[in-house]
Amino acid sequence: MYWVIALFDDKTEELIKGIWKELAVKNISYYEEEINDARPHITLGSYTELDKEAYIESLDTFYEHMVSFSITFNTVGSFLNFGTLFLSPTVTRELLDFHSSHYDHFHSFNHQANPLYLPGNWIPHCTLANKLSPEKLAEGFEHCLGRGDTIKAEITDIAIIELIDDSEDCMEAPIIFTKSLG
Repeated sequence: MYWVIALFDDKTEELIKGIWKELAVKNISYYEEEINDARPHITLGSYTELDKEAYIESLDTFYEHMVSFSITFNTVGSFLNFGTLFLSPTVTRELLDFHSSHYDHFHSFNHQANPLYLPGNWIPHCTLANKLSPEKLAEGFEHCLGRGDTIKAEITDIAIIELIDDSEDCMEAPIIFTKSLG
């Protein structure tokens, strides 16, 4: 399994990791500990199988002249029946076009793509906690809503993550390639 993700500027990454730590201190979620070397991100796509070399080469070329851009997180949300707590960015034309252009360019890989991430289905989000009970989800919402902060972020890099191990205790999914946006 592979994921293509958008990474944030250092300030935003540290801010979101701070939220992960706050949720752990409050005994709500241990998301950062559940994934080795976790980095805050927005998933652009997920693929069951991938010709890594061909995909990386194409990704490196495609994103060569793309520039970083700003997004704003001002929504806390959850997916039904998954116990996932997340930040959701304002869905702008720029963000949708960025996502759509990715799928247009990588159309030859779309048969292996998870349909939840395809244009028209995609819900952009940055996960704060996962697999929470309804009670912990409510506590997480209360904590995040109490922070009251709008987060202005910059998407600065595109990366590929590869699932190595998905044991009960900890997921091993390292970044195998990163491309900085200009």
